[in-house]
Amino acid sequence: MATRPTEYLRLRHCIVVLALAHGACTLHAQAISTAPRPTYANPDADPEARITDLLSRMTIDEKVHALSTDPSVPRLGIVGTGHVEGLHGLALGGPGHWEGKGNQAVVLTTQFPQSRGLGQTWDPDLIQRAAAQEAYETRFAWQKYRRGGLVVRAPNADLSRDPRWGRSEESYGEDPILVGTLATAFTRGLQGDDPHVWATASLLKHFLANSNEDNRDGSSSNFDTRLFHEYYSVPFRMAIEDGHADSMMTSYNAWNGVPMTANPVLRSVVMADWGFNGILCTDAGALTNMVTHHHVYADLPTAAAAAIHAGINQFLDTYQAPVEEALKRGLITEKDIDANLRGVYRVMLHLGILDPGDRSPYASIGVNSGIEGDPWNAESARSLARKVTQESIVLLKNDQDALPLDPAKTQSIAVIGPWADTVALDWYSGTPPRVVTPLQGIRARVPNATVTFNDGKDEAAAATLAAQAKLAVVIVGNHPTCNAGWNVCASTSEGKEAIDRKTLSLDDESLVKRVLAANPNTIVVLQTSFPYTTTWTQDHAPAILEITHNSEEQGNALADVLFGAYNPAGRLTQTWPATLDQLPPMMDYDLPHGRTYLYSKQKPLYPFGFGLSYTNFTYSDLHVEQHGTTVHVHLTVSNTGRSDGDEVVQIYAAHQNSTVSRPLEQLVAFQRVAVQQGQHRNVDLDLPLSRLAFWDEATHGFIVERDRVEFRAASSSADIRQRQAITIEPSPNKLATNHQ
Repeated sequence: MATRPTEYLRLRHCIVVLALAHGACTLHAQAISTAPRPTYANPDADPEARITDLLSRMTIDEKVHALSTDPSVPRLGIVGTGHVEGLHGLALGGPGHWEGKGNQAVVLTTQFPQSRGLGQTWDPDLIQRAAAQEAYETRFAWQKYRRGGLVVRAPNADLSRDPRWGRSEESYGEDPILVGTLATAFTRGLQGDDPHVWATASLLKHFLANSNEDNRDGSSSNFDTRLFHEYYSVPFRMAIEDGHADSMMTSYNAWNGVPMTANPVLRSVVMADWGFNGILCTDAGALTNMVTHHHVYADLPTAAAAAIHAGINQFLDTYQAPVEEALKRGLITEKDIDANLRGVYRVMLHLGILDPGDRSPYASIGVNSGIEGDPWNAESARSLARKVTQESIVLLKNDQDALPLDPAKTQSIAVIGPWADTVALDWYSGTPPRVVTPLQGIRARVPNATVTFNDGKDEAAAATLAAQAKLAVVIVGNHPTCNAGWNVCASTSEGKEAIDRKTLSLDDESLVKRVLAANPNTIVVLQTSFPYTTTWTQDHAPAILEITHNSEEQGNALADVLFGAYNPAGRLTQTWPATLDQLPPMMDYDLPHGRTYLYSKQKPLYPFGFGLSYTNFTYSDLHVEQHGTTVHVHLTVSNTGRSDGDEVVQIYAAHQNSTVSRPLEQLVAFQRVAVQQGQHRNVDLDLPLSRLAFWDEATHGFIVERDRVEFRAASSSADIRQRQAITIEPSPNKLATNHQ
């Protein structure tokens, strides 16, 4: 009887499109008729019963193997799925060489702006659409090309509390509600809306408080439980509770001295309070780090046992020997492994890969499709990338309406700078099927104009070229990988994974000065992964745009904004300090010491939420009232300017009579709204009362107190248009302690 489950599953995989590459259909009709269907292979059986049955049939060696990112059990016909990267598009190529094992060919995929750019859209619906496109391409690549996997390592739900953080580009921003809302939207897009089967599984990273790269393998992020619940954990909690994410990666660092890879909070909060019960994996090498860098455990078997007791069920490390030794020593039992592996197979069930193909709404994706049918070649994918990139662009300055440019009146343009004729990809990017550079986008927009180019390496030559043109566009910023190998950045103002920035000055600001001196009619484009202290440029350039890296439609979207085909409405998601001195020490994770817009009292170069438009908006009729566990905000936004456009309405709350310390103000709701010229839009926002709560350590729960709260309708954290204070009454219904 031991062979019958194997026979049955082999038959099933002959039917399921997802597993066609794993074996030929050779069973005879007699085997088909006599093979019983084991419980784990029965899609109509209770999911937990299916997992129990599967684990009962697995050997201990198979269970240890399943603690990797490959939960396959070939003997039982189980073909599991591994992980892929996908922060802003499926990565099966790119600078990180995510093409896979054995020098496999790159699979081209749609590439959107960096996560920072996605955040700057302030548009959760659009972010969900982008993630859904990525999910479709992920299924397609897995089912047609047998490449990648269905567990997508995205989104990054970390908060960019400091602009020196080298991985700032991977974060949506510094505010917990903004990042949590967008992380939830991205999760929903990845997992899809089918009630039974996910398109892909969203794996959040990196839990928790992971925003320093220097010494990250052994550093500790230190702060109290209030900040844990009110700030650092909020985006993860929202993506889990509201987005139904059930996969997550722990971070390298410790929290208050306890490595996150083995931190008890994984069980006591993430699982017990938030209901998480899926894949919980380490980051690469994190198991070893607990011994060699954190020096918390004496040896690897002890560290492996601690991780398993904390809930880890997938290791991105050399873990097999330590786990086997931990079993021999009695530090863990097979029952412990069984309990953890249940989470892995819950995700596999969610993905439908243990079910017959006719049960999956995604079974036909990629089947019988030629190259011309690859989704990344579709015009709809290109249009979506262009739309996301358009929405991500931030207008930082526009004196005397220097922008938009009139293409009919543009005779000659000098396009200058190191990023003017390239689309720079980051570590977690895939390889796009095509790219449009800024130079190409500008030339396409003004085919009858003379468009010249200089990369800016010779500043004198660049200035000469600028002087010969009617207009100059200078594009400066950083390279997302520092244009160098791992752990190498030539400039202290650049950063990436494994390297934090030491300064915030822009190396190429000298090029901006030379070009502006040669031609005052110069538009500056900051192509950046993080904030810079470009105070001189702000003081002298007539117009400044900010755009992030990586989008395949970067040049077209930038040209759309430059020449007025698209009215920019992106908003900054992180405070740009005026000087480095405005920042607390890098390793100070205690926000009330003056970090982010929530607590800083200093005037920044650009505030959180900032961004201009080619038109003007006025706010009126603000009305706020509480209805039980909901606060309803109503206002009217009018477009009083010269063109159609989007406005990002931001609602901040400032507590006036709280019994505990609170932020200066905090974002509690937002909405991006399109308003036609001369028209108005009524904006109605409902925010849960719990967003006004504070964490009370004595009761281990959130409390909404009776308090006078001023609600501020704003165009940025520093541009308050209307205010109304109301008295908030605690709801008679008890708030869930795990919800905000």
